[in-house]
Amino acid sequence: MIRELMDVHKESKFDHPFLGRNKIATGEDFYEKSKRTSPPDAFRAARKLAEFELRIGNIQTALDYLKEADALFIENRAYFDKTEEAAFFMDLAVTYFRLGESENCISCGDGAACLLPISGKGVHELTVGSTKAIEYLKLVLAIEPNNYSAKWLWNIAAMTLGKFPDGVPVEHRIDANKFKDDIEFPRFKNVSNEKKLDTLGLSGGAVCEDLNGDGFFDIMVSDWNSSTQIRYFENDGKGNFSDKTMDSNLKGIYGGLNLIDADYDNDGDIDIFVLRGAWGGKHGLIPNSLLQNDGNGNFTDVTFDVGLEDSRYPTQTGSWADYDLDGDLDLYIGNEEHPCELFQNQGDGTFKDIAHLAGVTNDNLFTKAVIWGDFNNDRYPDLYVSNYFKPNRLYKNNQDGTFTDVAYVMDMAGPAMSFTSWFWDFNNDGVQDLFVATYPNDMENYSRQFFGVGKSNSERDLLYQGDGAGGFSEVGAKVGLNVSTESMGANYGDLDNDGYLDFYLGTGAPHFKFLVPNLMYKNMDGNQFKSVTYAGGFGHLQKGHAVAFVDLDNDGDQDVFQVLGGAYPGDRFQNALFENPGNGNNWIKIKLNGTKTNRSGLGARIKLTFEEDGKTRSVYRWVNSGGSFGCNPFLQHVGIGKSNKIDLVEVYWPVSDKTQVFGDVVPNQTMIIDESTGWSNESSQNLE
Repeated sequence: MIRELMDVHKESKFDHPFLGRNKIATGEDFYEKSKRTSPPDAFRAARKLAEFELRIGNIQTALDYLKEADALFIENRAYFDKTEEAAFFMDLAVTYFRLGESENCISCGDGAACLLPISGKGVHELTVGSTKAIEYLKLVLAIEPNNYSAKWLWNIAAMTLGKFPDGVPVEHRIDANKFKDDIEFPRFKNVSNEKKLDTLGLSGGAVCEDLNGDGFFDIMVSDWNSSTQIRYFENDGKGNFSDKTMDSNLKGIYGGLNLIDADYDNDGDIDIFVLRGAWGGKHGLIPNSLLQNDGNGNFTDVTFDVGLEDSRYPTQTGSWADYDLDGDLDLYIGNEEHPCELFQNQGDGTFKDIAHLAGVTNDNLFTKAVIWGDFNNDRYPDLYVSNYFKPNRLYKNNQDGTFTDVAYVMDMAGPAMSFTSWFWDFNNDGVQDLFVATYPNDMENYSRQFFGVGKSNSERDLLYQGDGAGGFSEVGAKVGLNVSTESMGANYGDLDNDGYLDFYLGTGAPHFKFLVPNLMYKNMDGNQFKSVTYAGGFGHLQKGHAVAFVDLDNDGDQDVFQVLGGAYPGDRFQNALFENPGNGNNWIKIKLNGTKTNRSGLGARIKLTFEEDGKTRSVYRWVNSGGSFGCNPFLQHVGIGKSNKIDLVEVYWPVSDKTQVFGDVVPNQTMIIDESTGWSNESSQNLE
């Protein structure tokens, strides 16, 4: 595998559409010829070369080309219309803005950088980048006064100079209240630098699990760049981390836009699957990796040993489940413009692709997310597939090894431009719901919503609420989710231990001008969602990918880890860790050990019943790793608000079709529940 990954790296350096340099050499030849024969063509070639240099991180070289283009433009102005002129000025603005980010934000060591609304230590000390960006944004708006992308960037640039809002003319100014939330919320601090987790990289995945068996949550991160090493950070038990990559047999394991975890061999530790090739087209026909854990945080790439070596399609998404209820975990891989794959676990450490037999190949569509859930409550996991610009799938498990797509007949094929998705129970009614985020990749429409000029023309995110009878109704707008979010990474958790699941969306798009805040939504008792993006300090401007909710410092509340960075080598950024300041509510952590059901209890259902403020409440969780881009621990962290006692803990195991019940459980502890022997705490009443 390491040899293959090295070959991929060598090829990607030159030919990859996002990572390669080959277009620069071709463009340089054309540029030199055009300067002698056609100045307008030379102008356009210089702009294109500037774009390529910016993509690979050569900001000054990009600016040099743009300066040459500017001279050609002045000398040949008659050849260019106003649209091309405005686009050129936008190039200059964006490149200078990236210069400002590079000089002030990247590797700055302060977690306040790039957090909207930018203030305090987030304000740039070196001001040339943003100052020049504003100069060119003014020129754009002089030509196109309704260019909302330019208006948006002017406001952001003004913030970086400490000149917002007064430094922006009224006709282009965003109301400062747009960067305030309707509710108060404690502010989380980005502590990635002090915790030594501020890895600098591009788009990637994250797994937060106890990878070495010491009881504390470690972190593994990937970077989709074919030359970047997967990294493993070990937790000391207090939320401080040390890089153990080279001690974990991971050297040479490069790349991976996403990571998903599972105990695929039922040996009691967490293994990692690395997904590669996304966005690469013909350059994405490369192998994924299955990294087997020895239980001590040492990993062996067993891809070629277990029957997964032929899976070489571009992908960024996969999901584990025991779809046939035989006690071991199977793997579905969502591929881009190639057949999706369903690898059935053979129970002997190997896998067999049975996607065609099962009817889940997804017709070579462009798959963005896949997730398992039992939407009709028949024990058997069903499969949701999010496709970009094509109908989504809801594959109902027929319990005989085959599936039937019911998305269209259930009116669940949208949104058309979908990306991240997940099953959850947002309103604690014991029925799984489905969230699907949109990805229009449209900066202009996104910007419009900040200027009071009407809603975006783009689709909004959808929330399908389960009805308990196997049906759904779409309630997104009803519960306050009425915007298009441009989500790429996402996950959910309980920020304040109130028992209701909140969620965080990593946002953005490949273009450098696409700087929009990542978004955090608080669940208001299962009835509404309210933004706490700005109040909570989550509105990071950099491109957001994998997200995990996890109690890294073992203090009883969930922190939020996020992988940041774009698609191009020049769009790197540090990963973030938002530390929870605490909330005073109580909680319980539940770790399941399956015997007939898979070892991690993936797919099991947990129900808590307790009394709070004189009312009986129930909270439900299904064991999984959360959303479709980033992995929470399989150990379930469940808030119970102000309740001081849990009346009942119920665990339903899907393979044995058995429910265990435990009574009078004291909160603020970890329960370890075995499918065969139950919970071994003698002080608790076991009602099984």
